[in-house]
Parts: sequence; structure tokens; C-alpha cells
Amino acid sequence: MRIPGTAKGVSVQQRLNEAAKQLFGYDCDIVGCSRTDSGVHANEFCVTVSKKKESFIETSIPISRIPQAMSHWLPSDIAVFAAEEVDDSFHPRYDVKYKEYEYKILNRQVRDPFLEGRVWHCPKQIDEEGFENMKRAAAMLVGRKDFSSFMAADSTVKDTVREVFSAEIEREGDLVTFRVSADGFLYNMVRIFTGTLVEVAYGKIAVEDIPHIIEAHDRRRAGCTAPPEGLYLNRVVY
Repeated sequence: MRIPGTAKGVSVQQRLNEAAKQLFGYDCDIVGCSRTDSGVHANEFCVTVSKKKESFIETSIPISRIPQAMSHWLPSDIAVFAAEEVDDSFHPRYDVKYKEYEYKILNRQVRDPFLEGRVWHCPKQIDEEGFENMKRAAAMLVGRKDFSSFMAADSTVKDTVREVFSAEIEREGDLVTFRVSADGFLYNMVRIFTGTLVEVAYGKIAVEDIPHIIEAHDRRRAGCTAPPEGLYLNRVVY
């Protein structure tokens, strides 16, 4: 399911609920694999759809036809790619093994109108040394750690330990992509990772400071929170 964003004031949840009611003829419960803030995108997002107060959908539509049928009732910026039947015990959030996010940075002096709302435009050049420092810093994020330094200050989550499986930086032309996978993410974690890595690239934070920032458990020690537009939920693995 690709969810690049919706009109201001209208949520993806609302559109999915409306489409499900049109398709099946009654109100449905839709549960997503994670929360997506305004401005954030998804290349892959998984939800369960069930009839309210019941665990199953009553329909004569073959499962293979549901993606096309439901997409008919959705706006052009939301599409259902696949559907399958799951056990009643399945939960799209709690049964996830890991998620992968991408963050895209346009690193050139002049913005690209065709990427408006799809990237973080950083006009100051990230030179080769800065890019290599970003890669070194990203590698230090891998492992099972308390990532409370990279959590939004107003978050009330108590368990702030997560395992990051991979954290990589790549560059293709003017586009810098940060890709990270973990068993779970704290609120704004990827965006704060990204903001910190950009500050490393610009020499505002030293690569050697990354372990100390993690150990500090203090949001004030990490870098800025990157804007939502460059963030993509890229993959969900069950």
C-alpha cells in the first residue's frame, strides 16, 4: 500500500474506512501496522480489516479481487496492492518482526519542484568527508540499545530499548538516502537519527560523539528532528 500523503485535514485512516464501507456495505475496523504522522509516506503499509464486533468480513468478493475493488473507492494517492486472509490472532503491529524506513535528502543548492513534499531539501553541500562521516555515524546506531536520546521529548514511552539491525547511507547524484531497519521505533526516532547524521555531515556533531549521545539518554544531546516529508515506511516484515 503506497500512502504518499493526503489532503490537509483528511487522514489515510478515514479514507480507508470510507472505502471499506463502500466496498463491503458496513462499517469496518481497520488496524494499521504503525502510526504515520502528517507528511510522512509509506511504500508499504499493512492493515487488518474486519467487521465491527466480529473478526471476519462477509463478502462474496474473491480475496484476489479485493485490492482492485477497494482501490476503486480510494483517492489517487492511496492504493491497495495485495490482500490475504489471516488468523484471528494476527495483529498487524505486534506480529511485526522488523520494519525498514528510508529517509530521502535532496542535497543541492536549488530545490526540485517535482520532489516537493517528498524529500528534505538541504542546500548546503555535503562533501565527501561529510558523507563518509555520516556512514560511520550510522553504523554506530546498529545494535540493541536504549535510544531515548533519539525519541521525541514529549513521548511517554517507558521501554526505550530497541534493536537496530541495519543503518546505511547511500548517495545517487544529489539524492542522499538513509535506510534503517529495527524491531521497533520510538516516536520521531528515524527523523532524529537523520537530523543527527546531517549535523555530523556538516561538522556540528563529531562522529565520536554518537556513542556518548546514545549513553546520555538525553534528547537534548542529539541533533535536530528532520522534517516529515522525507520519511518513508519502506518495508514491513512478519
